[in-house]
Amino acid sequence: MALMDFIKKQFIDILQWTEDSDGTLAWRFPMQEMEIQNGASLTVRDSQLALFVNEGTVADVFTPGMYKLTTQTLPLLTYLKNWDKLFESPFKSDVYFFSTRTQLDQKWGTPNPITIRDKDFGVVRLRAFGIYSYHLSDAKTFYQKISGTRANYSRDELEGQLRNSMVAGMTDLFGESGVAFIDMAGNQDEFGKAMHFKMAPVFAEYGLTLDTLVVQNVSLPEELQKILDQKIGMNMIGDMQRFTQYQVANSLPDAAKNEGGIAAMGVGLGAGVGFGQVVGQAMAQAAQPAVAAAVSADEIVATLEKLHALVEKGILSQAEFDAKKAELLKKLS
Repeated sequence: MALMDFIKKQFIDILQWTEDSDGTLAWRFPMQEMEIQNGASLTVRDSQLALFVNEGTVADVFTPGMYKLTTQTLPLLTYLKNWDKLFESPFKSDVYFFSTRTQLDQKWGTPNPITIRDKDFGVVRLRAFGIYSYHLSDAKTFYQKISGTRANYSRDELEGQLRNSMVAGMTDLFGESGVAFIDMAGNQDEFGKAMHFKMAPVFAEYGLTLDTLVVQNVSLPEELQKILDQKIGMNMIGDMQRFTQYQVANSLPDAAKNEGGIAAMGVGLGAGVGFGQVVGQAMAQAAQPAVAAAVSADEIVATLEKLHALVEKGILSQAEFDAKKAELLKKLS
């Protein structure tokens, strides 16, 4: 009866993995009731690693190449099975193959804005996203910590863990660096390098090597971005009087082309009064509090006429004109 059972058994003489589909990181060779023959052939392709596991204990790891399975090529398995005295053939062992191909174009990002403390804006919420690539480099660690005895383990199953680890690392990086959001958003390449340096050890804990990490965007939520844009705009404008003079100076070439030229704008250049000076003086008078010295009605009327001409040319808004007009008329009282 024992002889018949032996004859019915199927023996494995070739072990290999052809990776029929993409995205599989670990695959267990289907042993079922089969056993491996002494001298069987093991083929590990360039993009693979192979691992022998004896009764739950990791034994030998094979890098790319073709092997004949003997006590010499299976030293750890030989020790675990006490084959130093006699090689038992055939034998049973779990065999796992691992893909070491680079997993490209993996996406990471913040599903919701994360809250950080920024030295310029205080507490802000920001978003960030990018891509990364990695490959499996340590079959023993990956088997022990990730894939285990599963028949197969896919890249998609690992994606959530890696993405969440990266978001947590990014949050810590902002807090540790003390770099302002503006500086971080303006130097995404350096931010990516810092992220890679921080995350590489995390990947190594899973038996993976982080190959590349790219930060494609760092931004604030829309409502906060509008506030930031307003702040930047105010900083760019600076002193209103100088800004208005700058606008007027830029408008001179266009005004000269219009019918009536500069004269139509009420600027008496022939009388020796510079256009920029007129606007500057008018804006200065409107911006400063009333002075003790009396201002004649003719001077105020002349100033209002000049400012009204700027409204017609689109240099001043109607609201700005009305505000300055009210301030000047107060001086007549």
